[in-house]
Amino acid sequence: MVQVLYADKDILVAVKPAGVESQAAKRFAPDMVSEIRKYLVIHKLCTPGKEPYVGVIHRLDKPVSGVMVYALSKNAAAALSRQVQDRKLEKIYGAVVCGKPEKDVDKFVDYLEKSVDGNESYVVDHGGKCGKRAELSYEALESLEDGGNGILTLLRIRLETGRHHQIRVQFASRGLPLFGDRKYGTGAAAAAGPLALCAMSLSFVHPSTGKPMTFSVPPSGGAFSKFKFFQDA
Repeated sequence: MVQVLYADKDILVAVKPAGVESQAAKRFAPDMVSEIRKYLVIHKLCTPGKEPYVGVIHRLDKPVSGVMVYALSKNAAAALSRQVQDRKLEKIYGAVVCGKPEKDVDKFVDYLEKSVDGNESYVVDHGGKCGKRAELSYEALESLEDGGNGILTLLRIRLETGRHHQIRVQFASRGLPLFGDRKYGTGAAAAAGPLALCAMSLSFVHPSTGKPMTFSVPPSGGAFSKFKFFQDA
């Protein structure tokens, strides 16, 4: 199941499919950590007879696909985690929203708070005690009319912070829910297909060599297939 883009003794970069948990899952559902451990054992990239160490550095929501990096040692995990804290791990997403933003290029800054059960997030006033600052910038790449779904817009999004459901909440709060978002969206497009959100590029510094690294995967399927932008790239 795992599509590995790169692996060495310190890190493994893979593409997480939509519908798979990015960390260890409860019950018997598939998850990336378990699949990566299997990959390391099968390809003899770990010590025989010992469960491989797989450190989760960042997360993607279950319905989101895209590029992720995992640490294969505790030292690598600590170094990569510092990059996350210092905002040096750059994440670029592709998304399809219902509607068209007022500006082709813009930046959103909000404060988000989780619901009591932790299953949803919402925008709160700056003065909220539990609100966490959420920042992202975006560029509109292409818009089209999609019959009963109305106008759809393809976006490239640079995530500055990593809050719970951040992209989905910030766009939905402005009347631009993501295509296929059953949690925050409304109307036909909310249930028309899979969530149109993909972590299409990840950049960071290798924890041991210090070499800048970038890995990319083009969004595909679902609402993304309606646009020519990535097909012509």
